[in-house]
Amino acid sequence: MFDGRDLEDAERMIDDWQTGIEARAAQARELSARLSAVTATARSDDGLVEVTVASAGDMVRLDLGEGIRGRPAAETARVILATARAARRALAARITEVTTETVGAESETGRAVIESYERRLCEPDE
Repeated sequence: MFDGRDLEDAERMIDDWQTGIEARAAQARELSARLSAVTATARSDDGLVEVTVASAGDMVRLDLGEGIRGRPAAETARVILATARAARRALAARITEVTTETVGAESETGRAVIESYERRLCEPDE
């Protein structure tokens, strides 16, 4: 039914398959570790507001220049929100870079990761 050559070919195919799975798993672990460390920062046009977001898009730092005190509160809030959106867009771009370097932007995993982050982070400007 099977000769020795068929069994060797089958073993080689299984070994190649297992090696491929192990390589993709290692890439996924590396991608996860790198993505969790990504941050992005944006500064308002006037330089008075700087926002840093962590890998999930959460604001982890907000720096306000002293000149912000002379602004109406509503203007300050608008600038903070706009700068936070810019930081999240920068984060999505950085996520794309890291994903491309790790698993490739055209891989199934790469496309899924990039699309997920862009959908969550890149809300339209108001």
